[in-house]
Amino acid sequence: MINKETPVLVTGGSGYIASWVVQQLLEQGYKVNATVRNKSKIAKVDHLLKLQQKFIGKLELYEADLLREGSFEAAMKGCELVIHMASPFKVNVKDAQKELVDPALKGTRNILRQVNETATVKRVVLTSSLVAIYGDAVDIKATKNGILTEEYWNTTSSLKHQPYAYSKTLAEKEAWKFQKEQSRWDLVVINPSFVMGPSLSSRTDGESTDFMIQLLSGAFKSGAPYLSFGFVDVRDVAAAHILAGTEERASGRHITCATTKTMLEAADILRKEFGDKYKLPSKELPKFLMYLVGPFAGFSWKFVRNNIGIPMELDNSYSKKDLGLVYRDLSETFRDQVDQLVESGHVK
Repeated sequence: MINKETPVLVTGGSGYIASWVVQQLLEQGYKVNATVRNKSKIAKVDHLLKLQQKFIGKLELYEADLLREGSFEAAMKGCELVIHMASPFKVNVKDAQKELVDPALKGTRNILRQVNETATVKRVVLTSSLVAIYGDAVDIKATKNGILTEEYWNTTSSLKHQPYAYSKTLAEKEAWKFQKEQSRWDLVVINPSFVMGPSLSSRTDGESTDFMIQLLSGAFKSGAPYLSFGFVDVRDVAAAHILAGTEERASGRHITCATTKTMLEAADILRKEFGDKYKLPSKELPKFLMYLVGPFAGFSWKFVRNNIGIPMELDNSYSKKDLGLVYRDLSETFRDQVDQLVESGHVK
C-alpha cells in the first residue's frame, strides 16, 4: 500500500515507542522523516543519530513543535503515511491543561490540518491509548461481560481526575472527527496498554522505566497495591503501528495488549527471572491501608476507590485478527528491560 520510495513521517521520533517504530521501519527498507523538538539536545536524539549513521540516507530529522501551526509542513512533504506519536505521557503534572491536554489536542489538530494540506498522504496512524477506552478500573464493570473492547470510550476522566487519560481521549476523538470530514486519507488507531520493554535511548524519565526501577529498587518491598495493568512490549507496539500503516485492510481502533497482570504478579515474573537479586514485593497491601498511605504516594482516595482491588479484563483479539500481531511473552519483555537498565547503569 505504501511506496517505499516515499518517506514515512513519524512525529515525536525520539520517544520511547516512536524510536522503535523508526528503527523497525528502517530495518524494513522504508525511508523515515522523524520530527523532534530540538535536534541540538544530543542526549534526547543520540540514538536517532546512530540510526542515521547505520542507515545512510534513509533517516531525516526535522525540528517541529506540536503547538505551532505549519511546523510539520517540511517533514510531511511527499509522505503517503503519517504516524502521529508525539504526545506527552506524564502522570504527575502541575498544570494538566498546559502539560497534557494542549499538546495532545492542539498537536493532533495541527498535524491533521497539515495532512489535509498535503495531497500525498493516504493514511494516518494515531498513537492513542487504552485509557481512551476506559478511565478507571471500576468502569470495566459497566461493560458487557466485564470485558473492555474497542467499542468503548473513556467517559469518566477529566482535567482534575486522570488528566492524562482525558488528554488521550480528547485527542483521539478529534482525530476521528477530522477523518470523517474528508475522504482522501483514512485513520487507523493504536490503543496500547502499559508499554514495557527495553529503550533505544539511555534516558530514564519515562513512566515505563520509572515503574520498573521502582519495582526493582524496593519501593514496594513492604507490599504492592492491588493494581491491575494491561502490559505490552514496546517492540510489539512499534510493530502494530507499522502494520496499521502498511496493511491495506487495517481499520479502526486496536487494543494493543499482551496480557493483564497485577503489580504483585508482575513482581513474581521478575522473581522467576532474577531470583532474590532485587527487593521485590511478596505480598499485597490491603485496600484499607491504601486509603491511609495512598495520598502520600500520590494516590487520591478517588483513585484508590475506583482502581485498587479491581481486576482488569480486556479483549485484544482484534489487534491479532486485523493486524496479524503476535505478542511476546511478558517474561521476555521484563528480562530484556532489566538487562538494558543494568547495562546502562540505572539498575545494579
